Amino acid sequence: MKIPRLLDGRLKFRHLALVDALSRQGSVVSAAAELHVTQPAATRSLQELEDILGVPLYERGPRGVTPTVFGEAFTGHARAVLAQLAQAGRHVVELADADRGTVIVGTHLAGSNVLLPRAIAEIKRERPCLTVVVKEASPEALLLELEAGRVDFVVGRLTAPAAERTVRRKLYDESVELVVRAGHTLAGRDGVELADLADYPWILPGAETALRREIEEFFARHAMQLPMNRVETTSFLTVRQLLLETDVIAALPGLITRDDARIVRLGVPLDPIGHSVGLTLWAGRALGPSAEALIESLEATAAGMASQNP
Repeated sequence: MKIPRLLDGRLKFRHLALVDALSRQGSVVSAAAELHVTQPAATRSLQELEDILGVPLYERGPRGVTPTVFGEAFTGHARAVLAQLAQAGRHVVELADADRGTVIVGTHLAGSNVLLPRAIAEIKRERPCLTVVVKEASPEALLLELEAGRVDFVVGRLTAPAAERTVRRKLYDESVELVVRAGHTLAGRDGVELADLADYPWILPGAETALRREIEEFFARHAMQLPMNRVETTSFLTVRQLLLETDVIAALPGLITRDDARIVRLGVPLDPIGHSVGLTLWAGRALGPSAEALIESLEATAAGMASQNP
């Protein structure tokens, strides 16, 4: 098989954007809608790209498209090119106006509610014209955003093992605690056991999260089933409001409860459930000045928080 000539002018950036969208959306219709083109135009672009490469990139089925081994490989390269171009454009703008710029940070529950707001507040005092864009999603979704360059880095819980082609920087360790509202019947009670919590409503993390799997293992070690009366969510706004207005029990990072006197921890330890909070970056990708500045603020903020959470 001859090596495709990808620099002869036939390969366009719309081809790269298309394979990125197709691999995420799983259908030509959805990818076309995301790219604001018609379905026939997206189909033609895919056919052009497969002709250029000389291999099928997707298997067509009644429910959409699935990347072939060639499609998976090429999508990774396409996302790397798109990410570098996006970063290059923003880097030039920041060099032209050092006081401005944009940093896009991805986050999930363990990093979004204490560490990140404090770090943003600190950097905005120094650089008020810096735009900080925060994207909240599951860790798995954020890794795709990171790979494609749609976020500069991710801040939140560091789950093991690290994804391929990523670099992680630990900022601090944090415990996970069972919490309720301050007026809850269990608040302040001594000698509370896990079995005493079975009849209360619970909030659990989504099934796709590492914390959910750890909680399931915790219940299994105590020979108990997960509560039947439960809400499953990773939205902290939803968790907080339900905690304040109902008798739910939730598992949350410890620092969150220390910032709100309306939420108190129960004396039921979740050991060994805990986690490291830190940064996830894409290996080998240079960051712009704005992203580096926010990372410095996060590191300084985390150092102060670590002293509060020995």
